[in-house]
Amino acid sequence: MKITSRLAILATSFALPLLAAAQTVSGGIDTTKIKSYSDGIVYTINFIIVPVVMAVAFIVFLWGVYRYYILGADNETERATGHQFVLWGVIGFVVILSLWGLVNIVATTFGLPLGGGSPKPPTFTAP
Repeated sequence: MKITSRLAILATSFALPLLAAAQTVSGGIDTTKIKSYSDGIVYTINFIIVPVVMAVAFIVFLWGVYRYYILGADNETERATGHQFVLWGVIGFVVILSLWGLVNIVATTFGLPLGGGSPKPPTFTAP
């Protein structure tokens, strides 16, 4: 099975709860449940995933600086390795900030709040 078909199956399985949450109210579609899921996704990306990945990129950058200037002060191969770590750390910063900006542009375009929250779990009442 190709990777694209696996990704399509995974995306479809994540989209199934959205179909179950869609309800019609007086002839229209109630989008409040779908909006809560999208708010949760945007919140997770903006306030959990991006800071963690930025921290990892910063640690890689600092490790490269350490290997270049301190550990490899007299060894040319260590300096080259440190240079590669610094380069990949900077590339990581650029990619992460670009994707974060893209998420924020999409969120503001569709009117999604950037500080949303996760959807409320279902509650059951005793009969």
